[in-house]
Amino acid sequence: MNAVMTGSERRNIAVVMLCHFTAALAALGMPPFFAMILLQSFDSSQTHLVGWFYVLPTLCTALAAPWWGRFADRYGARRSLLRAQLGLALGFMLAALAPSPLFFALALVVQGLLGGTFAASSAYLASLVQGAGLAQSLNWMQGSARAALVVAPVLFGWLIGFVAPLQLYGYLAWLPLLAALVMLLALPAVPAPARSDTPGRAAAGDREPVSRGVLFALQFGFSFACVIGFPYFIADMQLRFAALGAVAVAWLFSLPHLVYLLLNHSLGTLLHRWPALRCLQLAFAVLALSYWGQYLTDSLVALIMLRLLMGLAMTACFVALHRLMSACSGRRAGGLFGRLDAAAKWAGVAAGLCAGALSGILGLSSPLLAAALVLLSLCLLLQCGFRKHCFIHAERN
Repeated sequence: MNAVMTGSERRNIAVVMLCHFTAALAALGMPPFFAMILLQSFDSSQTHLVGWFYVLPTLCTALAAPWWGRFADRYGARRSLLRAQLGLALGFMLAALAPSPLFFALALVVQGLLGGTFAASSAYLASLVQGAGLAQSLNWMQGSARAALVVAPVLFGWLIGFVAPLQLYGYLAWLPLLAALVMLLALPAVPAPARSDTPGRAAAGDREPVSRGVLFALQFGFSFACVIGFPYFIADMQLRFAALGAVAVAWLFSLPHLVYLLLNHSLGTLLHRWPALRCLQLAFAVLALSYWGQYLTDSLVALIMLRLLMGLAMTACFVALHRLMSACSGRRAGGLFGRLDAAAKWAGVAAGLCAGALSGILGLSSPLLAAALVLLSLCLLLQCGFRKHCFIHAERN
């Protein structure tokens, strides 16, 4: 059933999306320039530190996210959201002032420990809407993150032509500060209780299709499979297709994210009548097939088609997962989304480490095969659940 939202709810959701996009723009856009910061700002050739710089904020967010989720449940989702934006601003300011790689690393630790805007935004959305409305809002949230992934590297690459990359952090600190100000002025401190989409029935959170433990496992496995294919994809494509320029390879990398931006709303509408778990199982299988094809192919045309297929399957995975998250969210949504964010971040850390180990032993393409195997394992996990009915309850749409 399609979500029906009031004008006030739509306005509040739009504010949350805009503020999350501005935060994600800075948090996701600067990591590709860590090597440049080391070389230009710190006059350091210790390129091995780049890997640690990548992992630090993610690791710290994974450690802090469950605690901040409980904070949101106890003190309010808007207060937690403001805290996350101010924490990012502080981290960015400290990064701009860092005199050495060590202090820069400490700034990244602050960013990770005090940030967590995605989980905080999700918890606030859960206080506004439930059911299909929440699932749709989570799709939009993921879209804002994907848009930041596409826009930020290009925008910041252009800005670095005028501003030193470390100094750029100082300017970027204004983005979460402005976002916090907008939230303070535009978002209600205590929103009206979230409404069920269907009058006269229990809210979606009263009847969970899966246990929370299984939901965390699905989130971890899916995030791991997505992230493990990221770090060495560009290097792998440059090795396989030497004639391709850097811009063309960057477009290949971005294709699945662009597909998500274009299709997440229409695909969510198309799939809303499908059982979420069956939809997720099929999407995992198609995503595994796309990864396996990318691992094997030496044809550029086939690679483009497989990246498009990957984007379609990835979008379906997010749509189904967000429906399950919506069904599992209840009064303590902050704790749920904090732990889900932690699961995704731990998956990112593990995937980065595994990608590095596999690429050194089995070649740059091997993380793609590993992603396919993980996704097939998730398909089997779901199939066992369907047979045993050990963690799946009757799903009511």
